[in-house]
Amino acid sequence: MDNEHELRRTVVGEMHLRRWPLLEAPSLVIQLVRVLDAGDREAERLALEELPRGAWIDCADNPRHVKGLFSPGVAFTLERHSEASTTTLFVRDGTLEALFAPAPESDLEKAVAWANSLPGKLIRATRLLLVEDEGKAGALLPQIGIADDELVSCRIGTGEALDASARIWSDFRLREQGFGILIVAANGMLPADLTRTVQRLQELGNYRNLALLGLPVAREGWKRLDHIEAMLGKMNGAIARPEVTDDSLLEEVTSLYMDLITHSAECDYRMSATEAYATIVEERLVDLNIRPCPGHLSLTDFTQRRFFPAVRTCAAHRRRAEQLAQRTAQFVSLFRTRIETRIENQNGRLLASMERNATRQLRLQQLVEGLSVVAVSYYALGLLAKLLEGVESVVPGLHAHFLTALMVPFVLAAVWLGIHHMKRRILEPMAR
Repeated sequence: MDNEHELRRTVVGEMHLRRWPLLEAPSLVIQLVRVLDAGDREAERLALEELPRGAWIDCADNPRHVKGLFSPGVAFTLERHSEASTTTLFVRDGTLEALFAPAPESDLEKAVAWANSLPGKLIRATRLLLVEDEGKAGALLPQIGIADDELVSCRIGTGEALDASARIWSDFRLREQGFGILIVAANGMLPADLTRTVQRLQELGNYRNLALLGLPVAREGWKRLDHIEAMLGKMNGAIARPEVTDDSLLEEVTSLYMDLITHSAECDYRMSATEAYATIVEERLVDLNIRPCPGHLSLTDFTQRRFFPAVRTCAAHRRRAEQLAQRTAQFVSLFRTRIETRIENQNGRLLASMERNATRQLRLQQLVEGLSVVAVSYYALGLLAKLLEGVESVVPGLHAHFLTALMVPFVLAAVWLGIHHMKRRILEPMAR
């Protein structure tokens, strides 16, 4: 289609990812989950392009889900997640020997070695033996060596017949070569139902381990948050003491805030991933339709007792970091108020000082104006006296000193009016 959206096929392909080949008892499923770094994706792609001789990829249309055949009796799938990849090997006619120790140089041993050689750090590895019924599973349990007090056993899934459900046994402990072991009895479930059930069971364990990656981060981060909270409490007390300078407080709060931001940036992705994975784990627990078996710990009990407390610890760490960020923001706001108050007080004192200086300058100016009137009047009267004395010598009967004395108030008034007129002419343009 010419008008097809460029992401349509990608979106549709998402609905068909992560499909396993149909499982039938007896068979063996070996799965390895690896956490990948940024550069591991390219190395993984190259490893798929260089499969051992005889191996081939059945479908490579979507690089996020690859399936193929490693050898005539060993199929495999490789699924890429956001930060991990899951490699699953499917072996028909699974036996106890294949579960514990595949024959040297066998196709299964080579397939396991190839899966182990893929890039990334292993976070989960399991060997799941699928048998026909609970009778055969019960015969195998003594040979596996699972302690009764650690045994987790329950019924999972529901087939077309309501009474057809699988049953699992495991202690979820690491065994030979770092693998965990699960025994699953099919109990007559149809291959399609059985495959979906076993896949959900494995996804439950995979996402559980991925979610638990946040627990060590939360535990280590808790100590750092303790330190940040103690420093914040110390600064809250210091902000009320006037002898503590703003510069020292600013340096401390800046260092504390940067420490908190750095810690949040380091932990936020891991805590968010734990929350997302925990949600998937809860969904898988519901999808598996778990029913307990008398005398044994069920998968739900095992998960609730050991997994959900860890998830709640991660959630509590995240909430505490957010609360400390809010408290730090409140401290910064209070600190800003303190600085603004001090600036306002300084401005008030400065304005009062400027007002006092202006008053002094006005009084000095008035004094200078008064002295200027007297001085100018004095010189003006001196000139007038000289003029009248000259006229007195020409006009007999003119009393120069009397006239000079008589002119004193008029001269003072004229000088005062003249100075104020000049002052008004100078100040009026400035006022505009």
